Amino acid sequence: MHIGAALLATGEQMASWLYPGTPADGATNLAHYRHMVEKSEAGKLDFVFIADGLFINEVSMPQYLDRFEPVTTLSALSAYSSRIGLVGTVSATYSEPFTVARQFASLDHLSGGRAGWNLVTSALDGAALNHSRERHPAHGERYERASEHLKVVRGLWDSWEEDAFSRDKESGVFFDPDKMHRLDHQGKHFAVQGPLNIRRSPQGYPVVFQAGSSEAGKELAAEGADVVFTGMGGVQTVEASKRFYDDVKGRLARYGRRRDELLILPGIAPVVGATQEEAEAKYERISGLISIEHALRYLGRWFNHHDFTQYPLDEPFPELGDLGSENYKSVTDNIKRQAREEGLTLRQAALRNATPKGPLVGTPERIADVLEQFFRAEAVDGFIILGHVLPEGIDDFVDHVVPILQQRGLFREEYEHDTLRGHLGLAVPTNRYTAERKKEAEGERV
Repeated sequence: MHIGAALLATGEQMASWLYPGTPADGATNLAHYRHMVEKSEAGKLDFVFIADGLFINEVSMPQYLDRFEPVTTLSALSAYSSRIGLVGTVSATYSEPFTVARQFASLDHLSGGRAGWNLVTSALDGAALNHSRERHPAHGERYERASEHLKVVRGLWDSWEEDAFSRDKESGVFFDPDKMHRLDHQGKHFAVQGPLNIRRSPQGYPVVFQAGSSEAGKELAAEGADVVFTGMGGVQTVEASKRFYDDVKGRLARYGRRRDELLILPGIAPVVGATQEEAEAKYERISGLISIEHALRYLGRWFNHHDFTQYPLDEPFPELGDLGSENYKSVTDNIKRQAREEGLTLRQAALRNATPKGPLVGTPERIADVLEQFFRAEAVDGFIILGHVLPEGIDDFVDHVVPILQQRGLFREEYEHDTLRGHLGLAVPTNRYTAERKKEAEGERV
């Protein structure tokens, strides 16, 4: 199985910065990030992952108010690691393809072929106001733009063929102009000439992650992503996870892709204890950090910072109609569905969402059993550790769960590759112009 770790500053919880052992300034503490990267690499994990957002307000998660930008942070962390993949979020809605292509090609060279781009479309309306826009694009429009954005980025990554730069001092020839290519893209959302001003990436293309689980998100993933990062709801039951897995994998054929060309990795937040009782007590300690007021704020974020304090706490979850469908659609749909099916009150839904429990609270053996069950059922290709609190969540998983997975032959004991593509078993894409040149040469020989 493939395993990554999300470096979510202090953790995946509104009040995680209060937890003992978690640095309150974790989102801007390089030593904290360095520890988590070095720990993850010691555990032979495939990659670390840094998320991002482009809008904050007074009720945002505390660690969102003051945090590093992902590509800058990953560039720094590349110097403290040598094998582990480095994945960062950049929005396709509020970035230019040329800039993104250059950033991740640069990170790929700096890290020796370990870069990955998590392509998102930005969910919160306020992001528009930080980028000189009057309105936030509708959900469908954002995904349409993202599809074109990705095509342009990959086109720019093909600007240079592998051996374009000779840098021959004797002849004075620096490069072969026949192996430099302008993209000349003219589309609905972008007009980009190219070429990119950096040579071809060590991986051909950096690995592309996609984090949306809506219909539009699943379609974008099938069309062009290498890895799908889906939410923690993906490991509630094997049956639900298998349905999502087969749904997304089943879309690949119409894009001429094989099932093994896309990996599906749900997020998990394991809470590890020496005994079941110890794990349950740790979970209660973590969940007890958050007040109902903060839980309502966190719930509101998924719905474009909707104010849930206007509703009675101990009455049925409010009827919200289409609210949230233009933001975190798959998340908000799931919250509303669970509340309706289980008859949850607003208080119950808010607290559950603030610190999701799931089946991964227990001993290392129990957690390994659950992960193995999902993996052997072909309901996942692996997992991304989110961790309610950090760095403890990553430390516990690497120290106590990874060795069991290794003993069972489910996870590597040593790195076998130097690149992120190698870790994930993904092929290196051929430069499109090199492929055309080869095809023409073969046609001439025939």
